[in-house]
Amino acid sequence: MATNIFIVIIVTSLATYLSRFLGVVSSEKIKETSKIFRWFNCLAYSTLAALIARIVIFPSGSLSEVDYLTRLIVVFLSLTIFYLTKKNLVYPTLFSAIILSIISSYL
Repeated sequence: MATNIFIVIIVTSLATYLSRFLGVVSSEKIKETSKIFRWFNCLAYSTLAALIARIVIFPSGSLSEVDYLTRLIVVFLSLTIFYLTKKNLVYPTLFSAIILSIISSYL
């Protein structure tokens, strides 16, 4: 059993650090304005948007107990704060956690 765990740790570490190493080596040849870089950037943002939408629409755990309308209100308020604070991620993140707990406690 201990041998299997050791092998799993080594294989996952190799996969993680090998991909990071290859990313560092190949990053010198990729320009930020290239089409492939913009495509990966769009892919990353779309994946993030899909994950956030999934969390809001089909939550699991404690968030599933919160009303759908409450989640949408918190998202819209957090987006407003995000744009008011010049796209700072700290304030809307803290605000969303605090306001969600306050609204869900009283409703």
